[in-house]
Amino acid sequence: MKSAAIHTESIGLKAKLSDYNQLIKFRLTFTVVLSSVLGFILGNEGIIEWSSLTALIIGGFLTVASSNGINQIIEKDFDKLMTRTENRPIAQNRMSILEAGIFCAVTGIVGVSVLGLFLNTYAALLGFASLMSYAFIYTPLKRVSSLAVLVGAFPGAIPPLLGWVAATGSFSTAAIVLFLIQFFWQFPHFWAIAWILDDDYKKAGYRLLPTKSGRSKESATQIIFYSALLIPIGILPYVLGISGVISMWVIIAGSIALTYLSIKLYRSLTVKDAKTLMFASIIYNPLVLISLLIDKI
Repeated sequence: MKSAAIHTESIGLKAKLSDYNQLIKFRLTFTVVLSSVLGFILGNEGIIEWSSLTALIIGGFLTVASSNGINQIIEKDFDKLMTRTENRPIAQNRMSILEAGIFCAVTGIVGVSVLGLFLNTYAALLGFASLMSYAFIYTPLKRVSSLAVLVGAFPGAIPPLLGWVAATGSFSTAAIVLFLIQFFWQFPHFWAIAWILDDDYKKAGYRLLPTKSGRSKESATQIIFYSALLIPIGILPYVLGISGVISMWVIIAGSIALTYLSIKLYRSLTVKDAKTLMFASIIYNPLVLISLLIDKI
């Protein structure tokens, strides 16, 4: 009887941990924190202060986890309507709004506080701005206008900027360039995702493709434009003396590849080509940051 009770408790604990994993979108949160860590290393001069880096990882993780959880609280009724999100814990009533709300409040407050107390005020302000804009502006706007992607690109571009500011304690031209690269990269990335999930998104009334025509040449033209815009932006780090030739050619080559795949999507308008573009965009972002690190070394 005792072993059976322990087994039942173990299953219950695993289920609860799985729900929290879904609530905070662990893999996405980890990816966001990784980009801030790379930004920190890029901004750091001399020996890395591991205590500061640890504070960035903990504070950043908790802040992003909070924003992802609030997103699911707000969208609980719409998550039920989509195949991709119907099994989320709040949507299925496995987790109450009160429980999720307390968790998000605690993680958000602690996360921003860690950034401010152990790093600097700018890092805390950026973390707070990212949380608030993602959770309370981008999230409700998704059902109103395709401009939600533009709004969401701001908190989405903050992580490497936050990492840089956490390391240096100040803003700089290099930090702004990092922000710009991440900002414009998000358009082909998220529109590729929106293209793939358009049918599912429509069930919940989300409007995330750039035009009302949906999976059309008009939408694909916008994707081409923003992909191509990354080419001149990718030259900026070299022109401004922030990095060397290696990263410049990596960014240019990656941006040309995204542009080519966007043109391919324009010609076919297929979900298959949208998936190819999405996977390429996933590779593009860390590849760019790593190439900048190589140039720094």
